[in-house]
Amino acid sequence: MRRILPWAAAAALPLAPLAAHHSFAMFDNTRSITLHGSVTKFQWTNPHAFLEVEADQPGGGTKHYTLEMTSPNMMSRGGWNARTIKTGDVVTVYVSPLRNGSPGGLVLEVILPSGKHMLPGVPNASRYARTSD
Repeated sequence: MRRILPWAAAAALPLAPLAAHHSFAMFDNTRSITLHGSVTKFQWTNPHAFLEVEADQPGGGTKHYTLEMTSPNMMSRGGWNARTIKTGDVVTVYVSPLRNGSPGGLVLEVILPSGKHMLPGVPNASRYARTSD
């Protein structure tokens, strides 16, 4: 038994990053919301990029949203880089919202000021409904 335990522990080491990564269960992937507003921050960081937007609200005013994206590695495969979005850009963002109702979510698609549609590489994003709230 003493000889097997070190080998078993060594075999489990490659699985540690999988256990450390969170799921997408915090997002309501049965629907999407549409946000339109000004970018206040774009973080090109591992393990996930983040986008912060002051989104226009019905009836006036804005609300600050913090939005999670996939990894820069996955996004770069789709044409993204650290300069794709800049502070002050006015964008439209399709988001799978947080289940708890907080102003945040998972980015499914971004329409840049140029009109270009950018997909952030969300696994199985095509299964997300694009129904605005």
